[in-house]
Amino acid sequence: MKLSTAVLALSAALATLAAPAARADEGPWLVRVRALNLNSANKDSTGLGLSINNKTFPEVDFSYFFAPNIATELVLTYPQKHTLYSNGSEIGSLKHLPPTLTLQYHFNPTGTVRPYIGAGVNYTNFSGVSFSPAVQTALQPSLKSSSWGAAIQVGADVEISKGIYLNFDLKRVNLAATVYSKGVEAGKLKVDPTLASVGLGWRF
Repeated sequence: MKLSTAVLALSAALATLAAPAARADEGPWLVRVRALNLNSANKDSTGLGLSINNKTFPEVDFSYFFAPNIATELVLTYPQKHTLYSNGSEIGSLKHLPPTLTLQYHFNPTGTVRPYIGAGVNYTNFSGVSFSPAVQTALQPSLKSSSWGAAIQVGADVEISKGIYLNFDLKRVNLAATVYSKGVEAGKLKVDPTLASVGLGWRF
């Protein structure tokens, strides 16, 4: 089953699940600050052996609970700069801004440990793309400015104090950069990152 098909099926299932009773002392908002590690699959179809570096960076996310076990999560960060390689040699750099929106089901919404699953969509904007002079002269390369892809996640919030949670989260995102040479599509660099993060959340 394709990831996009699985996302649609999971989203539909989440929306129909019944919610248990809510805790009276908790509001609908949960804000988290996390350290996120991006590990790229780096699958390239251009024949140039393209890849980007992995990195760790901060992010903030906002969740809203429509019901005790149904929530949406919006993940935000600032544009992240990556080095672009061809067969292991540095050839340039780019920035990407990858907000992600998911629909989540929380299995134990009134417990100390609250696991969840989620599915949704990622939008990535590429900017600040630059290539070394030799590569620019030989290939006149460019990248499509944006990418849409499915996202799936698993995670858990662990209550460590009233309204404060330790969070662990793992996401897989479909993210591909379309590559052009002299205005002609040459292939795609499928970044398709695995995103592992840990952080703190505040419920209000």
